Amino acid sequence: MIRDITLGQYYPAKSVLHELDPRVKLAATLIFVVSLFVAKGPVGYALATVFLGIVIRLSKVPFRFMTKGLKSIVMLLMITVVFNLFLLDGDVVFWHFGFLRITDRGIRTAVMVGIRLIYLILGSSVMTLTTTPNDLTDGLEKLLSPLKKIHVPVHDMSMMMSIALRFIPILLEETDKIMKAQIARGADFESGNLIQKAKAMIPLLVPLFFSALRRAMDLALAMEARCYHGGEGRTKMKPLKYESKDRTAYAVIWIYLAAMIVIGYGRQIYGWIPFI
Repeated sequence: MIRDITLGQYYPAKSVLHELDPRVKLAATLIFVVSLFVAKGPVGYALATVFLGIVIRLSKVPFRFMTKGLKSIVMLLMITVVFNLFLLDGDVVFWHFGFLRITDRGIRTAVMVGIRLIYLILGSSVMTLTTTPNDLTDGLEKLLSPLKKIHVPVHDMSMMMSIALRFIPILLEETDKIMKAQIARGADFESGNLIQKAKAMIPLLVPLFFSALRRAMDLALAMEARCYHGGEGRTKMKPLKYESKDRTAYAVIWIYLAAMIVIGYGRQIYGWIPFI
């Protein structure tokens, strides 16, 4: 399970998405998330599926590697789907037992919520897998730079995000090493009930906490030794500049969002869009 977490990892490849400006990928990810909540009916989700499939294909990241991140949210996905499936009222009741019921509205909502959650993880994974942590930091700082006028610590926020993304794979690797060491000493992390499994995690969490604290202190000392004092007066080795491909990507993502809005709300607004 730990090896299946892809958040914060970067997959090196030569693709159109890898070469895009990080600001474009951040904005596109946000727009894609918005489009998932705008989507209405099978046509909207079909368009989102086609769009996401094309993006994954252009990223040149193996689909199997990208879907590994879904294993970490299987429990959350199941709980969300089950709650919507059995606890929502509807016009047509297919099954009923006590307060539990399966209705037409519950089925539709469970399917939509499940698809949204899966596509949300996949869309976010595309951004992190095709963008280095440094580029993400620079892109986020550049996008939020107008907030500096109201004294928002944009650089500090971006730096914290970059450090957090860099620490994720390091801590996952450390967790894997500690888990293997504890298993060699006779620890059992699989058997038993929920309480027993929680107690079995203590020999894993305690050394992991101290390891993370030690790494954080080492990083703080290294930054202090290099006279780091925030973003004031700092320059960029590679300043971000928009190119023609970045403008094209902006146009495509905005056209996609406009199409999703028309599909989702065209019937309610105009009455002539024949989509459900």
